[in-house]
Amino acid sequence: MSTRRQARECSLQMLYTLDNCSTSIESIYNSLDEYLPKDNVCRGFAINLFSGVCAKKIEIDCLIKKFAINWEIERMAVVDRNIIRIAAFEIIDTPDTPFRVIIDEAIEISKKYSTKNSSKFVNGILDKFKDTRTQKNINDAAI
Repeated sequence: MSTRRQARECSLQMLYTLDNCSTSIESIYNSLDEYLPKDNVCRGFAINLFSGVCAKKIEIDCLIKKFAINWEIERMAVVDRNIIRIAAFEIIDTPDTPFRVIIDEAIEISKKYSTKNSSKFVNGILDKFKDTRTQKNINDAAI
């Protein structure tokens, strides 16, 4: 498994904990060693994904609502919703990572951690994010 995949999975576990347990972001940071040892090379990337999703959750969720026709975020499976959030953050904030790689990683993680049909659901929503990255790049260039 690639270190980036491991980081994405770790971020998913941290976001899942945040969503399902009455815990704070600080307590997740304090127990980070349970998720990744300090010497793990993907730790920084995992922290970046987790903190990025937490910081931009409102923006990310607004985009997901826009693209998830007939789906309320609260009614999505916790795992699926957080896989989509991680991928959405990467699409928005890491233009150096190819769009297709981000989606493929999200699909593979959903196959591992969620239900049989989750990969299709995740792919369907994330595929609609293509124009978001293009539009963000256009907006950034105009500034």
